[in-house]
Amino acid sequence: MSKSNFTRRGVLKTGAIAGAGLTLPTYLRAQEAGFTNAPGASDVILGFNVPQSGPYADEGADELRAYELAVEHLNGGGDGGMLNTFSSKALDGTGILGREVKYVTGDTQTKSDAARASARSMIEKDGAIMVTGGSSSGVAVAVQALCQEAGIIFMAGLTHSNDTTGKDRKANGFRHFCNSYMTGAALAPVLAAQYGTDRKAYHLTADYNWGYTTEEAIRASTEAVGWETVNTVKTPLTQTDFSSYIAPVLNSGADVLVLNHYGGNMVNSLTSAVQFGLREAQANGQNFEIVVPLFSRLMARGAGENIKGILGSTGWHWSLQDEGSQAFVRSFGTKYGFPPSQAAHTCYVQTLLYADAVTRAGSFAPCAVAEALEDFEFDGMGNGKTLYRGADHQCFKDVLVVKGKENPESEFDLLEIVEVTPVDQVMYEPDHPQMGGAEATLGECNNGA
Repeated sequence: MSKSNFTRRGVLKTGAIAGAGLTLPTYLRAQEAGFTNAPGASDVILGFNVPQSGPYADEGADELRAYELAVEHLNGGGDGGMLNTFSSKALDGTGILGREVKYVTGDTQTKSDAARASARSMIEKDGAIMVTGGSSSGVAVAVQALCQEAGIIFMAGLTHSNDTTGKDRKANGFRHFCNSYMTGAALAPVLAAQYGTDRKAYHLTADYNWGYTTEEAIRASTEAVGWETVNTVKTPLTQTDFSSYIAPVLNSGADVLVLNHYGGNMVNSLTSAVQFGLREAQANGQNFEIVVPLFSRLMARGAGENIKGILGSTGWHWSLQDEGSQAFVRSFGTKYGFPPSQAAHTCYVQTLLYADAVTRAGSFAPCAVAEALEDFEFDGMGNGKTLYRGADHQCFKDVLVVKGKENPESEFDLLEIVEVTPVDQVMYEPDHPQMGGAEATLGECNNGA
């Protein structure tokens, strides 16, 4: 293959394999090996499919940074990061099974159709053997289904909807990030302790599957501790001005506003809520409160002063002091000059977990990789001891309850950890009703070709 097809970072330009006339050998190798896009002897191609435009573009940019760092570490560059703290010692910095790791990138645009098209191009034109990424659960569900059909492993990026490993779970798909149920289970006891059990909540909810399952999880968990839900309103993912949605809250009888929004949507809706005076308001004889179920440092930065004192959850935070988290923060900070987000963390970890599973399996065949990941227990990657449950391909680990810092010391020091919720508190059965019940099954693993 011509060196001109690669940049200095080893990024394969989209369509380079097809353009070089190598599509046929790729699929011949696949037929020989019995699985889609079997790699050659020298390199292996991974597909990084992230939102480079749209409301979640900030998360997408940080995901790409993390993927580049993971590739660097897998290929023996940098300080090795979490390869040094990962409880599995299978990876040695010589690529994956002796093959140099290269990658292609795509823009999901935070749209399911665009994300599927991008992932399909990576698989069919570029020979990607694994696809990962995304900052939208709608995108994750769509791309996971495509990878299942194509016989490719999908290592989900930032996706929080229950559906990804719930009713839409797939045998070829795996999620490291926490989900809506876990957020509800972690957050509700803290909300009850800090705001009381006699509360009336008004929900604004992003109109797609992440919003639906997050609203359901927060409603169920807060109603279980005594809260009442007075109204729920769906908002378009493309919405930027939320003033018309905030105004009715003041006369609704609610004393808590729950913003089931993420990324730029949350920044805009929270800004509107503050401008309408909700943070200084009184209702039902109590201070009005705002809750953001899922936070990120990037969102906190966008919201600025408005985030102070507001409770929410997060999957990981750079201030954690465990050895793995600090190794990652050090590597990421050295390379980019600032700490990583939770999106960066989960994407970096997913890449290493895939490479480790391939190495332990001794094969790139998707079903061999899936078997190596199922019920795999590991540590040293942040969040403490973690289980990749075989029944639904969901990771179970500690979940963080956080709030906006009142007196941040820097532009990155915006969230403080209120509680590290132990994994036992956020566990649930695979057939839980919020996960699709008994009808939700993984199906059969697909090796593809």
